[in-house]
Amino acid sequence: MPAFLTDDWFATVEQLTAAAGNLNLPPALANLALNLVVDGTEVSLDAGQIKKGLSANAKTTLNMDAETLRKVFLEFDMAAAMNAFMTGKIKVQGDMSQLMALQTAQPSAEQKALFKSVLEQTS
Repeated sequence: MPAFLTDDWFATVEQLTAAAGNLNLPPALANLALNLVVDGTEVSLDAGQIKKGLSANAKTTLNMDAETLRKVFLEFDMAAAMNAFMTGKIKVQGDMSQLMALQTAQPSAEQKALFKSVLEQTS
């Protein structure tokens, strides 16, 4: 299993995402693009997919540590997200309304399955 946020990990995520096919995302997630700076690594969440590098579509950038990213985006732990935000572990630049959309949107079963597979392949 590749280490979280390494080039090998991103390659594995890309393969799993391609194999997953249509994620059947609700519009709030399908239209969402966020940039993430995680311990200096640039990542994006664009149309329900995790990608290496920043998205040109994103209006919001979140700065956080890898543990927070893992809990919030791979484990869908919204309590951890709120706690991290309130304690300053997540710093927001840009359009805060995108975070509200993320907080209320429910991931599809297909997206949950994809992210579960990603988590299972992460060391």
